[in-house]
Amino acid sequence: MANLQFVSLSRHWMPRILTAVLVPLLMLGIVEVALRAFNAGFPTSVLVPCTIQGRSASCYNLFFAAPFFPPGMIKTPEVYALPDEKPQGTFRIVVLVESAAMGDPDPAYAFSRYLEVMLHERFPSMKFEVANTGSVAINSHVLLPIAEELANHHPDLFIIYSGNNEVVGPYGAGTALTSSGMSLPVIRSSIFVRSTRIGQLLTKLGAQKREWGGMEMFLDKQVRASSPLMGHTYANFESNLRDTIAAGRRSGARVIVMTVASNLKDCAPFASLHREDLGQDDLHNWSALVQQGSNMEDAGSYAEALKKYLAAEQIDNQYAELEFRIADCLWMQQEYRGAKEHFLRARDLDTLRFRADTRINEINRSEASSAPGAELLDAEEVLARESPNGIIGSDLVYEHVHLTPLGNYLLARSAFLQIASKMPPQAVAAAGKDSVLSQTECERLLALTNHDRSRMATEMLRRLDKRPFTTQLDHTDQVSKLMQTAGGAYETPNETASEYQWAIAQRPNDRILHYNFGLFLFDYNRPAAIQQFRMARPWDGFPIFTPEGIIE
Repeated sequence: MANLQFVSLSRHWMPRILTAVLVPLLMLGIVEVALRAFNAGFPTSVLVPCTIQGRSASCYNLFFAAPFFPPGMIKTPEVYALPDEKPQGTFRIVVLVESAAMGDPDPAYAFSRYLEVMLHERFPSMKFEVANTGSVAINSHVLLPIAEELANHHPDLFIIYSGNNEVVGPYGAGTALTSSGMSLPVIRSSIFVRSTRIGQLLTKLGAQKREWGGMEMFLDKQVRASSPLMGHTYANFESNLRDTIAAGRRSGARVIVMTVASNLKDCAPFASLHREDLGQDDLHNWSALVQQGSNMEDAGSYAEALKKYLAAEQIDNQYAELEFRIADCLWMQQEYRGAKEHFLRARDLDTLRFRADTRINEINRSEASSAPGAELLDAEEVLARESPNGIIGSDLVYEHVHLTPLGNYLLARSAFLQIASKMPPQAVAAAGKDSVLSQTECERLLALTNHDRSRMATEMLRRLDKRPFTTQLDHTDQVSKLMQTAGGAYETPNETASEYQWAIAQRPNDRILHYNFGLFLFDYNRPAAIQQFRMARPWDGFPIFTPEGIIE
């Protein structure tokens, strides 16, 4: 009897439940179709159709990042396009990176650019296409859909360099861009909704347009290493990385996962917080010890300063800046192993989490080692081996994460050696010079002139003049080192122009060379500069951008 009553109730209520669910979904579907039919909103796929010299291709969609950023703050990478028909003998590389490895402050000198010229010189019988998908402030939530879509475009290799923005990037625990600290299913649902035309309309109606404010936007978004939100961060990163690797492997491509390098020695923590249960008496004693240690350190008494700092650490071992002070004193006493331990701890405790911490790199290593078909390139270890006493500093990383030309070269050299070891036999048989190109040879082909070195250093100085850099313990030292680079070796405009002309003669189809040459020429010869900008168009109809705006 009870079963009969249940069946009767089910028959009575099931149609109502289905109607309550299906009718709203049907109505939403009709509205979505109508919005698309009337061209309301924009597509948010990674690529959209375009043409390159009249041939069909897929080019970067400038609206792809809309689901990840507030209106007015969409970040655009160094745009790229891929011919739909992949020419025979072409090796296609997709570089999945954040701003640190995309080449910021100038993608013309990214590690992927060094890698491209190394491969071209070593394997001249092949053509190499490198899509640098990097952009400012993106993280694994953004890189996954890029990988999934570009996997359909016949890649031969994916290179993944990710982890710096897991906390501050979209949907991170300390972001200023979206809602934060959510579970992965909720995040992916949010991304899907915001990618629809209905979602775009609701976002436009409900959100105020904002302007990009750089790292200053995150000053009130401090996250402790002990925060429960970090558990979500690590779990989400691990799942996204695993799915990104899987997308690459499904395409048949090789997948290289890199660890992430950051400046330890010459980048003090951006922000510090005391342990949550620190009492007033302990805080008073801690502050007195740190002040005494600081006075001794200023006087050059590093051993005595270290004693005070270590005593303060016994009271509160969660304050990132104190760990950096301890590391500095150990460095000055040539105790480099201990110094590195405390530099790492200072980075991991930094509550403005702009640098990948130890756990993020552990995940990179673990997934690269356990995922079928994936390979590890330990960039952190590679750059540490090339650093004084094994501790990465400002010679390889400008400020906290963005690589200098030397850092990019060293990373590219390691990637080249790993890639070249498994190239097709026919490419190896027709290979050119056996040795890896030197940094000087690469930079001549990339036209990295003294003018450009100074230009990039000047840009980094401009950034260091803002918070949170201005409040770092070692801010004065950072500025001093960059000023030396910005005022480096002088060269005349004619010498700069000659370097560009030589490089373009070697690589006449390199649109990035043409674009940077146009930037240089703009103050000297506007018509010649505009001609270079035209030659730099990534696809047919792409607007011409100049320092003064769009002209075509």
